[in-house]
Amino acid sequence: MHLIRPFTGLRPAPDQAAAVAAPPYDVLTTDEARVRVAGRPHSFLHISKAEIDLPPETDPYSPAVYAKSRENLDALIAKGILRRDAAPCYYAYRLVMGTHTQTGLVAAASVADYDTNRIRKHEFTRPDKEDDRVRQIDALNAQTGPVLLAYPNAPQVDAILARASEGAPDADVTADDGIRHTLWVIRNAQDIAALTAAFDAMRALYIADGHHRSAAASRVAAARRAANPNHTGEESYNYFLSVIFPHHQMRIMDYNRVVKDLNGLKPTVFLATTWAAFSVEATDERVKPERPGEYGLYLAGHWHRLTIRPELIPKHDPVARLDVSLLSEQLLGPILNIKDLRRDKRIDFVGGIRGLEELERRVNSGEMAAAFALYPTRMEDLMAVADANEVMPPKSTWFEPKLADGLVSHVLD
Repeated sequence: MHLIRPFTGLRPAPDQAAAVAAPPYDVLTTDEARVRVAGRPHSFLHISKAEIDLPPETDPYSPAVYAKSRENLDALIAKGILRRDAAPCYYAYRLVMGTHTQTGLVAAASVADYDTNRIRKHEFTRPDKEDDRVRQIDALNAQTGPVLLAYPNAPQVDAILARASEGAPDADVTADDGIRHTLWVIRNAQDIAALTAAFDAMRALYIADGHHRSAAASRVAAARRAANPNHTGEESYNYFLSVIFPHHQMRIMDYNRVVKDLNGLKPTVFLATTWAAFSVEATDERVKPERPGEYGLYLAGHWHRLTIRPELIPKHDPVARLDVSLLSEQLLGPILNIKDLRRDKRIDFVGGIRGLEELERRVNSGEMAAAFALYPTRMEDLMAVADANEVMPPKSTWFEPKLADGLVSHVLD
């Protein structure tokens, strides 16, 4: 079996890409999705969040929602809005967000290699979220939400993708948030063979975003394999929909923290307590960390720059040396008594896409007592954690730009 392979994608008709493309299912609430689809009957949100087409009191995880997803998908196919490619292809996919550009490959990735950790993870998954994606895949008999993967340095792959994305695109959509999504179909047999061989030579791929989608694909494959007495390993359920970018092009933004209280400490006492692990510098300007080990602290209407003391950084532990880990181990836990980031209601997380202004707003409103701005986790750090078969702390990475749903889906024949 190959690490990746081409597939016959289900994608919008040439003049329908803008009408179909939608944000990922998990970045919008149901109410937000209802607003987004106003006047857009062909939006993929009717498939990825089909509860928007049912009564408001409908449980998003009820069987009726998955059935409605299938009904809506079948309707778009029947109308010719979505069409299946005639032969297996790869697809070049470019994302442009402001001055940032990244070009990757849409492919079907091997479940077997996911199961053996050649496609490497860095997060735990929640059973309820896995269950939701399993039901969605089974209901649609298709994978519609791509897993975001990264590949290590591979100039040959970069060159093929650059060449494939030179001509007129097969889809070109600028979303409501200004992000441009461009797709080219790669039909050339030599390019397909070269890409397959190049990925087969790689030691690993890395999940950036989509741990629940990949875990669900693995569960679906296991169930179908067990139910198929003629299983060969070549069936489409043995692969999952992915978009794979070169790791050096991927953009991780900061994932910041806000806390509700100072664990009974006055701001001056709290600040003094941080001196044991950090050097502290008051500043009149907002602090956006410029390097690992540096943090911005917004407290009582003022910004401070915290810098971790170098001797506290464990150089050979890929998880413990992360900025998110150091903040937890040296400040959130011992000073604020916030030790379980997944369950403690005293802490919340703010994606860097919202800016430092959002941190100030949450504190100035009185909702939160303090905010911490972090330096973004680097792709090399994520890969090191995955290579060590370890797990990153919760809310360690915020990838931007996000992939669109609906531009290519993987049907399970």
